[in-house]
Amino acid sequence: MSPRPDTLLVGCGRLGADVGLRLAALGHHVAGIRRRADLVPPPIVGVSADLSRESPTLPELDLQLLAVVLTARPRTEESYRATYLDGMVRALDALDAQGARPRRAVLVSSTAVNGDADDVVTEDTAPAPGDAPAQVLLEAERTFLERVPTGTVLRLSGLYDDGTPRLVEEVRSGEVRDLNRWTNRIHRDDAAAAAVHLLTAVEDPAPLYLGTDDEPALRGDVAAHLAERLGLTPPAPADRSRAHGKRLSNARLRATGWVPTRPTFREGYAEL
Repeated sequence: MSPRPDTLLVGCGRLGADVGLRLAALGHHVAGIRRRADLVPPPIVGVSADLSRESPTLPELDLQLLAVVLTARPRTEESYRATYLDGMVRALDALDAQGARPRRAVLVSSTAVNGDADDVVTEDTAPAPGDAPAQVLLEAERTFLERVPTGTVLRLSGLYDDGTPRLVEEVRSGEVRDLNRWTNRIHRDDAAAAAVHLLTAVEDPAPLYLGTDDEPALRGDVAAHLAERLGLTPPAPADRSRAHGKRLSNARLRATGWVPTRPTFREGYAEL
């Protein structure tokens, strides 16, 4: 008989699966909720449920770790509420019905809840969601921390991977917009590693961390780097005197011992 899962992924899309596979490699028995269980990669045990519409039927768990890694489309208040808030609550209710209480838990959220003030942003900066979807995310964070006393929120900045970023298409077309905006990003591998790190390697995690790389960068500087790598005509240089937008700090997450493998966009886009 297979051992009961000790880890539950609420959401097992690409990032959630990355988290689950890393935990499985550490010896955890992982179950993951996804609309189609057949798309959940082994050895993660798939659980079919559309959390935006229905409560999940969970396997019997010996729950230690919980990761909530949901994804909503499109970016509307209705979609975000159905998934990030109502869907999460359905999963937490199912755990309560089983009497399952995680030793550690992480909710993956977004730095969209911090708005777009022209300033350096840390975990101590008051949230200022700029639209309804971001407001729903903040509501989901607060609900998660109320429901899960052992929980930690990980707010991720712009998530990217080794594929072709949208900015490349702008460089190719010569239509790079908003060159002087500060941008913040984190590679998907580093985001997954951060969630696993908070679940398994931090003795007493704080309630909130910002997950981002080491270097906020002006959009024009990133575009110029991409143009150079791809042999394309670079855009006009960014003007730092006109820079605007938030700059995120990862100091609190770094202090726990997490180290990004792609500390800046240069390493992150090296495979282009």
